[in-house]
Amino acid sequence: MSQLPALLVAAIALVRDRRVLMVTARDRDVHYMPGGKIDRGESAAEAAAREAFEEVALELDPDGLVELFEVVVQAHGEPEGRLVRMRVFRAETDAAPAASAEVGELHWVTTADVDRCPPAGAEVLRRLAASGVID
Repeated sequence: MSQLPALLVAAIALVRDRRVLMVTARDRDVHYMPGGKIDRGESAAEAAAREAFEEVALELDPDGLVELFEVVVQAHGEPEGRLVRMRVFRAETDAAPAASAEVGELHWVTTADVDRCPPAGAEVLRRLAASGVID
């Protein structure tokens, strides 16, 4: 059996008041990091900035994003063995995020919300909590 290619994605971690911004898609209750697939010819930081604008209306400079870590876990809603490789970047902005047409709602979450997240988001919450930036 051939190995399915990993899904390469980038996401932002916007932390305020010891909570991190997550979103839900329309008509779904799963919380996920603002982000998405890295397009051909695009760096992970460029993808994270583009997706942040598309999903939560934040204009971020890719050169100002600092990569925190990469999460590699089973991809949510994909066949067993298909992994997601999510590169997570710290976002710094005073702008107010706003839900776009692709996003149902914004949520400021802590580790108390880990059971509402797919595997990658849950791992991001655990790592952010371990580094002391969220509760």
